[in-house]
Amino acid sequence: MRRRRVGGSGLEVSHIGLGTMTWGTATDVDVATAQLTAFVDAGGTLVETSESYGHGASQEVLGAALATAVRREDVVLAGRGGLPGGPLGDGAARGTLLDGLDAMLERLGTDHVDLWQLPFFDARVPVEETLSAVQVAVYSGKARYAGLVGPAGWQLATVAERGRMLGGVAVPVSAQAEYSLLCRGPERELLPAALHHGIGLLAWAPLGRGVLTGKYVDGTPADSRGASPDLAPYVEVRRTERSTRIVHAVLTAADGLGTSPLSVALAWARDQPGVASVVVGARDAAQLTASMAADTLVLPAEIRAALDDVSDPR
Repeated sequence: MRRRRVGGSGLEVSHIGLGTMTWGTATDVDVATAQLTAFVDAGGTLVETSESYGHGASQEVLGAALATAVRREDVVLAGRGGLPGGPLGDGAARGTLLDGLDAMLERLGTDHVDLWQLPFFDARVPVEETLSAVQVAVYSGKARYAGLVGPAGWQLATVAERGRMLGGVAVPVSAQAEYSLLCRGPERELLPAALHHGIGLLAWAPLGRGVLTGKYVDGTPADSRGASPDLAPYVEVRRTERSTRIVHAVLTAADGLGTSPLSVALAWARDQPGVASVVVGARDAAQLTASMAADTLVLPAEIRAALDDVSDPR
């Protein structure tokens, strides 16, 4: 699998990243280990996890898989940490963030994360205090780089500018946000801000929660992840008249190219300006392998233009 740098930083990640949202809940340790092994064997490096996935269960399962299946140095761990407000302050307070980082490292069974993703922009806490936690984490060796999850464009720009005033290590190198043919909202403010400040986008849910694969066109298959109580609401909200038009365009493109709708949707998001990696989840290793196969597809300009047109949010 090919790699690219995250924004203007020296950090390199695979074009396709592995998401672990269902690990520890719908995905047990054996299936997760098989996924991680297949991912690394195919050249994948970026593995994304969060304390919020299964209330830490995802990170515990990932830690177990890291200990037995692959070498730690072959994986770029993007860990989303942070705990709710408590005695040490609100969610973005220095003490709360650093305690959350320590707890995450313990669950993962490692001494550092490669990309520490701060979970939110907290207006109740001075930006400088939040960024000082990044400095502590980087200088102590517990984090190599830092990023933000789900910021607005102005929030990302503010953090980048304040970070430069405090020194280079405090500047975020990434922003993680939902981005797909069904969800092009980041193009309004977030992506322009990220491109301006040399920050790479980690595109989450690039398949529109599976809707862009076409498997939900005629309803929700009973054996699909979209039929589960946890994920069904996310699928249903994306099944609109607009999304139906987009899905049919993806199906048409896939048929013309002799490939899968999954590959078309991933290739579109992967090669959008400013995107460093697209993060996908999978039910099993076979489904993950199908996603990784998309890395070889490059969409012809006319097909990309047609998809841009049918999914234009304006």
